[in-house]
Amino acid sequence: MSLVLSLFPGIGLLDMAFEQEGFCVVRGPDLLWGGDIKTFHPPAGKFDGVIGGPPCQRFSRLANLVRHVYGEEKVAADLIPEYVRCVSEAAPRWFLMEEVPEAPPPIVEGYVVRERLIRDVWVGGHTSRLRRFSFGTRDGRALAVEELVLHCPNPLPAVLASGGRWVPVAIGGGGSAKKTRRPNGAERSGYIMGAKTQRYFREAVSAQGLPESFDLPGMTVAAKIHAIGNGVPIAMGRAVAKAVRESLNHA
Repeated sequence: MSLVLSLFPGIGLLDMAFEQEGFCVVRGPDLLWGGDIKTFHPPAGKFDGVIGGPPCQRFSRLANLVRHVYGEEKVAADLIPEYVRCVSEAAPRWFLMEEVPEAPPPIVEGYVVRERLIRDVWVGGHTSRLRRFSFGTRDGRALAVEELVLHCPNPLPAVLASGGRWVPVAIGGGGSAKKTRRPNGAERSGYIMGAKTQRYFREAVSAQGLPESFDLPGMTVAAKIHAIGNGVPIAMGRAVAKAVRESLNHA
């Protein structure tokens, strides 16, 4: 069994996906649980692989608005260098970094990085979330992710850590919100930006591909939504984990 170190694990959705594909995952420190990546130094030669997604807020489209309104000092710090440092110290056989498409790729001495853009719905998920996965190996192996020939043409919008709306809210002639439809035809009212309700959380759980019983005891609903919105959808994570396994097994 391949031993994997997870950096910036959050609530562990990417870890869960890798575990479901047969990897043994050890979680590193995370701010969510009081950890500090800057003081973490993994041992060399103990892990076969390293996975993780450094916080992406600095490279999101919203970051440009934050810069304009509040200034550069209010933009989230770039923690990709900390990810690169930990990979260098751990010296694994391979590493995988998940980020928004606009983020810079990781550059780790001694590794060749191959990149792949993946949308959740392309690999059997429910949402339109698009992420870039950077796969680094010593010999430059490709990450051959299997995509569906046919997939849902109207996926759910990506789950947002902000608790943002699922769909645009359409206002009717009487001033009330019109009902919109899920891809399966069921009606619901549009969610407005900042809606942090138990109902939104339960639907976010479903959209991310988690079991209906999934919960985060001890957290407020807003904290739960923030945490789950920062995670990788399970279908996307499993597709990538499977591709990593197949790449490593290929002679």
